[in-house]
Amino acid sequence: MDNPMANQEPVEQRFAEVEAERLEGVSLSSAGDFDAAQVEELLKDVIDPELGINIVDLGLVYGIAIDENNRINIDMTLTSAACPLTDVIENQAQTILSELSSDVVINWVWLPPWGPDRITEDGREQLRALGFNI
Repeated sequence: MDNPMANQEPVEQRFAEVEAERLEGVSLSSAGDFDAAQVEELLKDVIDPELGINIVDLGLVYGIAIDENNRINIDMTLTSAACPLTDVIENQAQTILSELSSDVVINWVWLPPWGPDRITEDGREQLRALGFNI
């Protein structure tokens, strides 16, 4: 019997790769009929229901890849793994991206963990306007 975990990257290696992506910003990869930057722009319409700020400016989107069949794969995290609104955010993203593709996959990732350092300057301005000290 094959071990399904045998072909997986070591956690440390994947963590290092994701951390490198975080330092460079959102990882964008496009091989389909539209650009990953278009997907990122549309995702700015997905609003975190608790904070009222879009998920891109909150730094929740770690990566966007579009394959040759126009399948959109998004690596995304949440401010907390225990977030009760995961389904709300996922449904918003699916609905908004349906204008580009009917095949959208969201991969919830937890490494590296989200932190306030991932918030964009636009996100910080929006949070300050709401009274947050950031």
